[in-house]
Amino acid sequence: MTSKMVIRQPQPVMEARESDEWGSGICDCCDNVPECCFAFWCCPCFACKTTKKYGQCLCLPLLDIFGCIPPITMAMRVSMRQRYGIKGTMCRDCVFATCCTSCSWCQMAREMRRRNIKVVLVSAKNT
Repeated sequence: MTSKMVIRQPQPVMEARESDEWGSGICDCCDNVPECCFAFWCCPCFACKTTKKYGQCLCLPLLDIFGCIPPITMAMRVSMRQRYGIKGTMCRDCVFATCCTSCSWCQMAREMRRRNIKVVLVSAKNT
């Protein structure tokens, strides 16, 4: 007897997002109060945690300590806008990164959670 094996390549299942806007406003911290408190009381730790989830170096946000304009916070906002196709300008990113650092990190964390894309792999089966 012969058996036939059918193999299918894994196919990602992606959820399409049509919005080109941030999923929440810069001051929508009440959407997740514990997260907002964490970001307010220990912004460097929260920024490192968020950066790691985003797929970047864990300690990257610590470089923000050395400048007037936090370059890493601004770079993360610009990168996130590019990755998710969100409208905006570098000028706005600079203002939010400088004046509302913890709110900016909270907004980025909410956006990552909202746009989380699940990938489902299909395994090989004997038929």
